[in-house]
Amino acid sequence: MKWFYSLLLYFQKRGYYVCQRIADRLGIRAKIVRTSFIYLTFVTVGFGFALYLFLAFWMRIKDIVYTKRSSVFDL
Repeated sequence: MKWFYSLLLYFQKRGYYVCQRIADRLGIRAKIVRTSFIYLTFVTVGFGFALYLFLAFWMRIKDIVYTKRSSVFDL
């Protein structure tokens, strides 16, 4: 049972960051975004989870593309 709680803690620390970033962008509380994804998942039988994974992937790609790169003159 300990592995289950460690897995749950892992997802809570790293998985909810997507909801936090969306909430910051929209100017609302992250709890509202999380519950919206949960309700969307139950209502649409998995579409909300697929949307969540797509947004997580998209934010990761955006972070990689928009990271500050060193200048040619810094070399």
